[in-house]
Amino acid sequence: MNDELSNDEFDALRQIGAGHQPGRQSACVARNTKRLAGLKYISYSKDGSLSVTDKARTMLFIRDCIDGLRAVAGDAMAPLGNDVKTFLGKKGHIVPRAEGGGFELTVRGRESLADIDKSAS
Repeated sequence: MNDELSNDEFDALRQIGAGHQPGRQSACVARNTKRLAGLKYISYSKDGSLSVTDKARTMLFIRDCIDGLRAVAGDAMAPLGNDVKTFLGKKGHIVPRAEGGGFELTVRGRESLADIDKSAS
């Protein structure tokens, strides 16, 4: 999964995944359709509508988890989606704070975030 996607391409995937209707596409989706289809992140259905593939859903979930780690690192009260919260908790990256709700990064979570940031450079 080393297909580096731009923020614009991630936005297009999110729009398609949200149930983009057939017909006129947004400029963001139109701009990125060819590359995303070539990388097998989207597919066309028989009626011409676009849908995200399982590969894209996985990529979007990973991106949500990384964004969740960064959010908790910056603000312990940052809101996380239930699926992200569950996954990061099960993997030992975050733990509930003892006082007042929210989450804090574990040592493992900080190390993972440092590795992600190092590899992105």
